[in-house]
Amino acid sequence: MTEKPTILITGGAQRIGLHCAQRLVEDGYRVIITCRQARPEWQDNPLQGIEVLLADFSSVEGIRRLIDTLIERRVRLRALIHNASIWDNDDQGADALQQMFMVHMQAPYLLNLASDQLFDPVQVGDIIHISDHVAQRGSARHIAYSASKAGLEGLSRSFAARLAPRIKVNTIAPALIMFNEGDTPEYREKALAKSALGIEPGPEVVYQSIRYLMDNPYVTGTCLDLNGGRNLK
Repeated sequence: MTEKPTILITGGAQRIGLHCAQRLVEDGYRVIITCRQARPEWQDNPLQGIEVLLADFSSVEGIRRLIDTLIERRVRLRALIHNASIWDNDDQGADALQQMFMVHMQAPYLLNLASDQLFDPVQVGDIIHISDHVAQRGSARHIAYSASKAGLEGLSRSFAARLAPRIKVNTIAPALIMFNEGDTPEYREKALAKSALGIEPGPEVVYQSIRYLMDNPYVTGTCLDLNGGRNLK
């Protein structure tokens, strides 16, 4: 029996990351997700078809521990999706930038450097970085976040050049995808008005973007804007 191709999604325990993981399982992939800690609801409702690896990206040692685990288990990836993300305010100063640098740049950098040991050597693979629309325009209120996501996009272009032609490397830059439960009607109205399409599309559009990049053999070093036309407003 042929082993299923494997996809690793960092930060895949909830919301968009988990939705994409579940959809990829439906597509017949073996899916591994990372998270900092197991979620309580998994005790009663275990994730179906998804393997969970606990990983701490706050230190180089934690990142390398994940890489060592993958190598020891002889994981051979079809795709690596860098979805792990944190959102800290600038009022935390240097700590905020350091924490977001580790998650948004250091972890992808070290994992990508290990691609020769992690990816299937006999087929074309994909690395997909999940960035943010704000990285392309900056943010006066979230300087560290937007800067670290912009750095992630820079990593993506550089690795695309380095790893071609065996591994395609691309970025997805979403804007509003789905609201949080506590978002007020006023906030939702204001957020929807920022885009030309004016909708809350839901996580399926991120999954569709991932599949497009994986299925297209002629796309690398690009950023797929997923913003509903915010650039038009």
